[in-house]
Amino acid sequence: MLHEQIKNKIKEAMLAKDIVSLETFRGMLAAFTNELVSKNRKPNEILNDEEALSVIARLAKQRKDSIEQFKKGNREDLVKEEEAQLTILEFFLPKMMDRAEIEKIVKTKKEELNATDVSKKGMLISTVMKDLKGKADGAVVKEVVDGLFL
Repeated sequence: MLHEQIKNKIKEAMLAKDIVSLETFRGMLAAFTNELVSKNRKPNEILNDEEALSVIARLAKQRKDSIEQFKKGNREDLVKEEEAQLTILEFFLPKMMDRAEIEKIVKTKKEELNATDVSKKGMLISTVMKDLKGKADGAVVKEVVDGLFL
């Protein structure tokens, strides 16, 4: 299970004296514990892989947002640190679909739902995201859908 793998990675990072990995894995473990507590479960329980991937995806999104903000603030030192952590987090996430694959699926769904006007844009995004849960970046899906309604 993914949750157990992360615990083992902490030990490996400690032995290797890899500070960035250690901080990232400890952050993941803390986020797992927070997720358990928020779901009224005991903190020493183990998340299933789907739940763990959801938490890791949330952490990756936070890193991306932080990178964007740090770039705006000209804090390259913090950008590099966040990028290093993001690389570690993305290792555990499934590979995201590329834009061309997403475009094909969105066009197919648009025809299925007969979404011809802008008022159905939200419904289309929602349906596509449910179908592609964990396989596509929501921002890319939104861009593709917005592009179809121009």
